[in-house]
Amino acid sequence: MGVKLSSFNFDLPEKLVAKYPTENRHDSKLMVVHRETGKIEHRVFKDVLEYFDEEDVMILNNTKVFPARMYGRKEKTGARIEVFLLRELNIQMRLWDVLVDPARKIRVGNKLYFSDENDNDVLIAEVVDNTTSRGRTIRFLFDGTDEEFRAALHLLGNTPLPKYLHREAEALDKERYQTVFAKEMGAVAAPTAGLHFSRELMKRFEIKGVDFAELTLHVGLGTFRNIEVEDLSKHKMDAEYFKVNQAACDVVNKGIQEKRRVCAVGTTCMRSIESAVSAEGLLKPVEGWTNKFIFPPYDFTIANSMITNMHLPKSSLLIMVCAFAGQELILEAYNEAVKKKYRFFSYGDAMLIV
Repeated sequence: MGVKLSSFNFDLPEKLVAKYPTENRHDSKLMVVHRETGKIEHRVFKDVLEYFDEEDVMILNNTKVFPARMYGRKEKTGARIEVFLLRELNIQMRLWDVLVDPARKIRVGNKLYFSDENDNDVLIAEVVDNTTSRGRTIRFLFDGTDEEFRAALHLLGNTPLPKYLHREAEALDKERYQTVFAKEMGAVAAPTAGLHFSRELMKRFEIKGVDFAELTLHVGLGTFRNIEVEDLSKHKMDAEYFKVNQAACDVVNKGIQEKRRVCAVGTTCMRSIESAVSAEGLLKPVEGWTNKFIFPPYDFTIANSMITNMHLPKSSLLIMVCAFAGQELILEAYNEAVKKKYRFFSYGDAMLIV
């Protein structure tokens, strides 16, 4: 057997999973891990600026989270049904891939009604196919324009906080479960390493002369899916849409060629750039889908540093970080993070690997 899932386990007390973000984005804790020496430092996120110089490169994922969690009621019975929008299949027909809960109540042909806070029905959807045990294809029955349809989805949708947080979305999540550089609508989960960047900190990076490169990877629910095989070579990642344009390639490749620090902000950025490597070992423009699963041993080509959150045990995200910085070093860092009460998961603290 190859690399084992069980070797990426560690004890994480439930109370260390952050339910809410820090008051200011850049005030979360920052653990700095030095790959060469094994040194571990404890800082505050806004100190990240000290580790970068003029013409170093930061690669950001500019995906924007859409309000993917909706609550409808089933025709006739009025049962409350959660509908989680995964992806749009056909814009003209308003067909969507969704997850429903409780799934046992929802069959092909059922209609679901979605109302605003005044109990006015705004949208109706019909279930047209079963895709998995919880998955369905639904068609929204809506006669208005695309703009009106999008407005209706935004009116009815809720911020899709991960289930691990064990709470309903609140008003603050609308802003805080979104990066300050989010532009391209399409993710059902935030690229969480980017949540620590405030507008003020971005400005300070700019003044220092650090270059930014933006790409897009629409984060899907596969990010949170448990790995269910012990042999990691048998795990299949869900495919996610990504796009790397020429402008980003120009900035990143200049950084590589000038031997600058090139930093991937988040595992989503790392997956994207490693899915877009040219024969010459540079970044190339790509648009498509990636299901790349990075686990040790793996030779990284583009980035030589990384900012990432504190991840859950046995997650694909932790496994990628171990591939980048070394499994022994990262698990030692994580045990220290638990001792020092770092906050974990989407709203948790950050790690810079240099």
